[in-house]
Amino acid sequence: MTKPIIEFESLARTNQTLMSDLEAASSKVIRSGWYVLGCEVAAFETEFAAYVGSRHCIGVANGLDALMLSIEALDLPKPSDILVASNTYIATILAIVRAGHRPVLVEPVLETFNLDPTLLEQAMTSETRAICVTHLFGKPCRMDAITAFAHKYDLRLIEDCAQSHGATLAGTMTGTFGDAGCFSFYPTKNLGALGDAGAVVTNDDALADRLRHLRNYGSKLKYVNEYPGVNSRLDELQAAMLRIKLRHLNDLTSHKRMLADIYFKGLPNWIPLPVRRADEFDVFHIFAIRCPQRDALRQYMFEHGIKTEIHYPIPPHKQQAMAGALSGSYPIAEALHATELSLPISMGHTAGEINAVCEVLSAHEVRQFFEAERL
Repeated sequence: MTKPIIEFESLARTNQTLMSDLEAASSKVIRSGWYVLGCEVAAFETEFAAYVGSRHCIGVANGLDALMLSIEALDLPKPSDILVASNTYIATILAIVRAGHRPVLVEPVLETFNLDPTLLEQAMTSETRAICVTHLFGKPCRMDAITAFAHKYDLRLIEDCAQSHGATLAGTMTGTFGDAGCFSFYPTKNLGALGDAGAVVTNDDALADRLRHLRNYGSKLKYVNEYPGVNSRLDELQAAMLRIKLRHLNDLTSHKRMLADIYFKGLPNWIPLPVRRADEFDVFHIFAIRCPQRDALRQYMFEHGIKTEIHYPIPPHKQQAMAGALSGSYPIAEALHATELSLPISMGHTAGEINAVCEVLSAHEVRQFFEAERL
């Protein structure tokens, strides 16, 4: 190694500045003696709903449950076809399958990684009842076109916002365009808990009521079960952590956007960079580049003291777990999964570290990794 290691992400470093507040909040919950569906959960639900701009927020155990319970709460005919991006993280697909429906894959736009609205029409079937969009890497999907399509065909709309906390399109927050916005608060997210956690936001009063039942064994009144629900409750400790972090979310977003600006200014023009548009407010959960010789470039960067990640190495239709649910060829998804490389970008990184990444990627010999073929 010629340089110190720049980690892809260090959660300990990211959380260090909030440590005293997190410890105080944790101690308060422990001393309260109330650990499930108490004051902290209620307060976080109110605060997060206000942040997003939604009437309701329902805390659940994780992002997968947020998706799965939202789809179930829509009470679609079983099985229905649900349109979903072919390159999404597998959780989005799993939620559709677990809720008793059929995922129908729609290819993304190569340059943005997000679902291509122009391909929705050809993916429609007589059994299509919903669309589930993923705002991948912190970039909002083109919800203007997608919501127009959903309204045209009377389709329900679920948003997977696991990576888009605070992202907006034309000033409107992701999670508020459709029937339900589903959030993960996994520790690496821009708004991350200290364990698993999730939530659903919605403006639909009836949907919110059903979700509050479903997350708690189908019950809102103790021992009275109105639906066959599950145990998927956001716990008090995680809610308390999230309340602290929510207060700092805008600062974190500003920091990551500042680091992204360094990449946009400092990386050479032979590297395909994320697309930025004036009406899209990206929060850069992931800063993704594409490279034909991705694995070789990743090794080169590691040898020069920089750790990277891949989001994601295997497309959903190639996963063994999806052998009975997905079939067909999806060349754009396959190209993205074969070439995507995630660069360091977190609250724990400094401008100096990101400039160092740019220096390594600007070296003349790096160009060879990008010239093997056209992306």
